[in-house]
Amino acid sequence: MDSEPNTAAEHAAEYRALRPRLLSVAYSLLGSVEEAEDAVQDAWLRLDRARRDAEQEEIRDVAAWLVTTVSRLALDTLRSARRRREEYVGEWLPEPLVQHGDPADRVTLDESMSMAMLVVLESLSPAERTAFVLHDVFGLSFAEVGKAVGRTPTACRQLAARARKHVTERAPRFDVDTDEHRRIVDAFLAAVRGGDLDRLVAVLDPDVVMRSDGGGVVRSSLRPILGARKVARYMLGIQNRYGAALVLRPATVNGRPGLVGEIDGHTDSVIAFAVSGGRIVEIASVRNPEKLKWAGGTGCHRHGDGCGEGRGYA
Repeated sequence: MDSEPNTAAEHAAEYRALRPRLLSVAYSLLGSVEEAEDAVQDAWLRLDRARRDAEQEEIRDVAAWLVTTVSRLALDTLRSARRRREEYVGEWLPEPLVQHGDPADRVTLDESMSMAMLVVLESLSPAERTAFVLHDVFGLSFAEVGKAVGRTPTACRQLAARARKHVTERAPRFDVDTDEHRRIVDAFLAAVRGGDLDRLVAVLDPDVVMRSDGGGVVRSSLRPILGARKVARYMLGIQNRYGAALVLRPATVNGRPGLVGEIDGHTDSVIAFAVSGGRIVEIASVRNPEKLKWAGGTGCHRHGDGCGEGRGYA
């Protein structure tokens, strides 16, 4: 009589132990916490059904089975999402992860999964992204990758090689440690707070790129802003517009020092930075309220979720 509850308890403990890795895999493939949660939950329900099916072959390596299943589900979601993202209003940026207490800490990222890397991964085909993430980031063999992608190990090796070349060409080179990254972000923040254009330009790479994502719900730049002086003026314009109502505070975004912007006590944006050569080379500012749920966002800071008036800033 006691065996069934014990089994249920064991399965629950197993789920808690495996869930962080599964979420990390799914988020790295999808760039969305909500979609990652759905993939992990769906995979676990499928495992439960498989265990109850008397005709199902015994699953000997549960972790491997779940990683494969989560990857297949994520790949399906990626394929269906491509059209939606092509029709997205303005720049599409991944959903940021801000490190604080639960629930955001439920995803434990590989150190390479910065916002800048996720932006580059968006330019890969779904199959290339899956092969690259599973093999190069999570260390799966090409035979294991093949089970997720539905292709031969040789084909997966070629997919990963193409993806690796693309990533190498486009991803920023991180040549500073966390302390130096934080120092540079702090210098950026001090210059913005002080309204110092020259100091702000000095901390930006001459070819810096800033991308903003408002999702068509709140105001954001629809195209990337290019160049140190243009980005600096844009940021100082925001600061001048809102004054003391805008509070920028340091935070850890996707494992690296970043900023969270608050207006009237509500999370209004999450800003991630890529730093190389002692300067900021990329800035990603996420304002879409749907992507700020895990950062404490509750929608438009004045009008709540679904507001289309667009009074936000970056």
